[in-house]
This record gives sequence, structure tokens and C-alpha cells, in this order.
Amino acid sequence: MPANKVREYLDSRGVKYVTIRHSPAVTAAEVAASAHVAGRDFAKTVIVWIGGKPAMVVLPASRRIVLHDLRELLDSPEARLATEVEFSDLFPDCELGAMPPFGNLYGLPVYVEPSLAKEPEIAFNAGSHTEIIKMAYADFEAAVRPIVLEFITTSASRP
Repeated sequence: MPANKVREYLDSRGVKYVTIRHSPAVTAAEVAASAHVAGRDFAKTVIVWIGGKPAMVVLPASRRIVLHDLRELLDSPEARLATEVEFSDLFPDCELGAMPPFGNLYGLPVYVEPSLAKEPEIAFNAGSHTEIIKMAYADFEAAVRPIVLEFITTSASRP
């Protein structure tokens, strides 16, 4: 089963969480809808390259990153979306595109959009396209120690 690493990590810390199985879905919006989780509560994981190194950005499923603003906030000449080829080897226990937002377990810094940090609970891919984990944001924060960064996002829906 994908991402046993995350479940083992949470279990070892005594963190309470729920796993939810759902019909196969790929995009964050599809997963949130399939699992009956509001888009603002579903944490999608996006891999970016910042200054030549991969990093994890976590934001609500209903939002998109404004890379120019992220680049300025991090004072980096480079901030771009990573390609699947560039990050597929970083998450050997996960299905491509279903990485959980636990960059600390994969050697990556984690940046979280502030609106997620205000939610009492978040849900996220558990390493597969058919399972999510739902847990208290406070427990996620204690387990991952993300950097809450006021980067700008836009609506994920396109006109």
C-alpha cells in the first residue's frame, strides 16, 4: 500500500487520523469531491524547484500558486513547477501525483499557504489515487513543521 511511511510516522507519534478510500481520482479537486472534502480543506501537494532544489508547496485544492510571487518571497532567481520526471524518484512509495504533504519524510522543505493553517482539519493524498488521510491541522503542523508562507494564490478554476 502506498505511503506506508506517512502512516508509520503518524502512528509512531501517536497522531490521530482517519483514512478514507475513494474511487480513483487524479486532480486535487476530483479527489476532494470524491472523498466529500471541501476544496479549502484538501491540501494539494505541488513540487517546485526553488534555487535549483526541489521543495514542497502545500495549498488548498481550490487554489493555484503564483510562481512570480513565490520567487520574490523566497528571494530566489528560480521558482518553477517541477516536471513529473524531475520528482518521480523522490517519492518511491507514492503513485505519481499523489504525494502526501510530508516533505520532511522525503528530505524536502515544506511551505504551506496560510489559509490551510487556519483550518481545524485538513485532508490530503495518502500516496495513492484512491486513499486520503484526514487529520487535525495542529497535528500536521507538529509532525511536519512547515513554513507558513504568505504566498499568493489564485482560484484553480479557469474562466
